Amino acid sequence: MPQTVKGVISRAKGADVEVVDIVVPDPGPGEAVVAIKTCGVCHTDLHYREGGINDDYPFLLGHEAAGTVEAVGEGVTEVAPGDFVILNWRAVCGQCRACAKGKPWYCFNTHNATQKMTLTDGTELSPALGIGAFIEKTLVAAGQCTKVPEADAAAVGLLGCGVMAGFGAAVNTGGVGRGDSIAVIGCGGVGNAAIAGAKVAGATTIIAVDIDDRKLEQAKHFGATHTVNSANTDPVEAIRGLTGGNGADVVVEAVGRPETYEQAFYARDLAGTVVLVGVPTPDKQVTLPMIEIFGRGGALKSSWYGDCLPSRDFPMLVDLYKQGRFDLDAFVTERIGLGDIEAAFDKMHAGEVLRSVVEL
Repeated sequence: MPQTVKGVISRAKGADVEVVDIVVPDPGPGEAVVAIKTCGVCHTDLHYREGGINDDYPFLLGHEAAGTVEAVGEGVTEVAPGDFVILNWRAVCGQCRACAKGKPWYCFNTHNATQKMTLTDGTELSPALGIGAFIEKTLVAAGQCTKVPEADAAAVGLLGCGVMAGFGAAVNTGGVGRGDSIAVIGCGGVGNAAIAGAKVAGATTIIAVDIDDRKLEQAKHFGATHTVNSANTDPVEAIRGLTGGNGADVVVEAVGRPETYEQAFYARDLAGTVVLVGVPTPDKQVTLPMIEIFGRGGALKSSWYGDCLPSRDFPMLVDLYKQGRFDLDAFVTERIGLGDIEAAFDKMHAGEVLRSVVEL
């Protein structure tokens, strides 16, 4: 039978979030109910609260989560009750044109649960990124559950969004490898994950760029070999100076602003790669001389979810974490409760945390 649990919703644009009772139905065909252990407070959740995604209020916030499968519906074979899972918002369909081309990380028809979670008065909720995990138990498509080795949920749950986005931007989209140089512009959670990914992949020159010395110091922990404060130093000239005058093989832009994208464009080597993983607002535009685009060659890419395939990447990254080669613990700034999310948004906006993680 349906369960009533506590969860966090955004009822209207800009309004403080609320902890309320939410009705979670039994899983139907292809669905699973997951008891949430942890969920990171991601900037995307703030975008939902502020109406930056759409206006389908009320939203059930939270998506960067790990937990235990409690029940599954008819036909589910991917996971079983008792499995420890990380939730993902790209449950590949296996049949769309991207999947048919052997590129399932671009799946254009990802699955979400068919049934809706509701308020106790029957009002349907819109779950953030099809997940909605600031809640004691959530209903998702079974394909959104990726089984991984048991580990600290607060750490590995971050693979569900921000850490995977950054790691994948460097390694999957940017293709950084042994001996390469990489510059990362913007050293929040996603940027630092790109730095950590580059270190794991064997990059030898890893340049962190930010306007905050605190973040630059933090970036060293994740593997940055050099730091550049772009508030008082031209980052393009600095990156070139650190790469023999050439520019970096890969530049990851983790801010999502025209000025930092332009810096990334000019800071790469000839035939180098620019990766945009910072999410711009719809009004942002960039203008570049076409002769420069042509003359520099290489690639200008955007990275969707780190171009990850959860079934491939999540277990591998958990293994690296358990081996001590990928420090997910360092991304967890604080552990909080469901009632602390509004304060966590303020800390995130002020740049005081990499991740606040809700524990349930």
